[in-house]
Amino acid sequence: MKQCSIAGILLALSFTFAGVTMASEAGSADSGVLGGGGRPVGENYSRSPVYGANGMAATAHPLASQVALDVLKAGGSALDGAIAANAALGLMEPTGNGIGGDIFLVIWDPDSKQLYGYNGSGRSPMGRSLEQLQQKIQAMRDSGKLPDDVKGIPPLGSLPVTVPGTVDGWFATHARFGKLPMTEVLAPAIRYANDGFPVSPVIAYYFQRNQAAFQRRESQVEELDNARKLWFPDGVAPAAGEIFRNPDLGRTLAAIGEQGRDVFYKGELAKTMAAYMERIGADLSYEDLAAHEGEWVQPGSVNYRGYDVFELPPNGQGFAALQMLNILENVDLAQWPRGSAEVFHYMVEAKRLAFEDVARYYADPAFAELPLAGLLSKGYGKARFALIDADKATAAFGPGEPMLESDGDTTYLTVADKNGMMVSLIQSNYRGMGSGLVPDGLGFMLQDRGELFSLDPAHPNAYEPGKRPFHTIIPAFVMKDGKPVMSFGLMGGSMQPQGHVQVLVNIIDYGMNVQEAGDAARFNHDGGRQPTGIHHDPLGTLYVEPGVAQQTIGELEAMGHKVQVDASGVRFGGYQAIMVSPSGVYAGATEMRKDGTVVAW
Repeated sequence: MKQCSIAGILLALSFTFAGVTMASEAGSADSGVLGGGGRPVGENYSRSPVYGANGMAATAHPLASQVALDVLKAGGSALDGAIAANAALGLMEPTGNGIGGDIFLVIWDPDSKQLYGYNGSGRSPMGRSLEQLQQKIQAMRDSGKLPDDVKGIPPLGSLPVTVPGTVDGWFATHARFGKLPMTEVLAPAIRYANDGFPVSPVIAYYFQRNQAAFQRRESQVEELDNARKLWFPDGVAPAAGEIFRNPDLGRTLAAIGEQGRDVFYKGELAKTMAAYMERIGADLSYEDLAAHEGEWVQPGSVNYRGYDVFELPPNGQGFAALQMLNILENVDLAQWPRGSAEVFHYMVEAKRLAFEDVARYYADPAFAELPLAGLLSKGYGKARFALIDADKATAAFGPGEPMLESDGDTTYLTVADKNGMMVSLIQSNYRGMGSGLVPDGLGFMLQDRGELFSLDPAHPNAYEPGKRPFHTIIPAFVMKDGKPVMSFGLMGGSMQPQGHVQVLVNIIDYGMNVQEAGDAARFNHDGGRQPTGIHHDPLGTLYVEPGVAQQTIGELEAMGHKVQVDASGVRFGGYQAIMVSPSGVYAGATEMRKDGTVVAW
């Protein structure tokens, strides 16, 4: 009997170490599977926030969080810690981010008492027109390389590749807010790249998903051998607990740290990328890399029940969250319980209204006149709210008419230091690991962000040479009475704005703490008009997590919503946040749907 017990324990441990199947197999007490325990304080589904007074980091990987904290303890600023963690995540979480992608930041500077925004998104190839792009897509269709389900720009291969903006974003923000030399900031990621680190369970799961996606769409990718060699040798994805190394990336990061941003855009790394793209017949050129510059931007804001919520302006989708808040401010949500059908209904309808505008107006402002001020006006929010039927889901919404006035997979992290600087950083390769293209010997994959361009020449987000595509990744920040309150974000494509709003409603309207607000069951509404010009079911599908009560689901269905329960955790994003009290104490939260953790000192 004792031997059987030991054998059973060992078998269970082996499955735990394999790591991939456990999340999908976990259930609730109702299913007969052992459920969770209780807590002396707070909600049983959640954990305690992490508190610290001298500095804090919240990322999607425990080792990356520790990297950031080590940098803070060495005298680095919050910005130094954020860059160090981001570099580590490009190694440890390549399923969502890396230096082949783009970056956006919101930075609170306690010295100037100002909030700064940085748009580090790259542009399309300057030497390829819309007509040429359409011809290449048609040639892929004619040859059978592009399946019928791909309606716009292919998600893999060279056609969706845009200039990677992350490295430039690191150096631009570091020049203003960094304290340590870049060699020291990047040293931990380089060390882990060379020495190795154990793969975490959720990332192992996403490795398998990405491998399967590459296999399904292999005909769309000009070259996959480099990606296979790096991450899937012998056709096997890295498993949870397995030591993984990427010395190619270590050498690349070392060159960046020692030689600066220009080595990536004008030096040997740029030449290697350009030669690779030329070898596979792609359009992105050395000239495209050399011409790249990110830009400092002014975060936009709306006031929601006394709190100023800040998001970056288009070409990102951050203003969608602000539009949703302006709509929701017209109803007292707190009159109903948070998990009620009424609250879900108003939030979903607000999302649908805001996203109609996202699809119609959000684009690169250098190429189109965008009604940004009109979109964020309280009057416009009130007018859009008036379109919501309190009793049933509206079959279809359309975009509004704001006055023209002047004006898929990601990682999010936030870091705060002992001086009060707070950094909200989001970085992504867009869909999964990216395009599938790994430049020879560099250890990273190029992004596929250009998939989000429209092929309709009349659309503001239409593809043009040297243009930034519509972006999904959005960092956020909250202030009150001119003082910082919270740096936060939530990864996951179109889930991001609606996730931002759900977290804020949980905190502001219902008084949840920063950890409970992220652990609470979420919804993800999918459907409607898209910024690519491709339109889906206008009513869409309302996906909810198992924590949403069956009674609520039934009432939502009676209102006309098409509801599906999704227990995977995949489509509901990944949240991190740091709150700061008036006394300067930090409270941090991280995402139970990811591998991350919060560390503090």
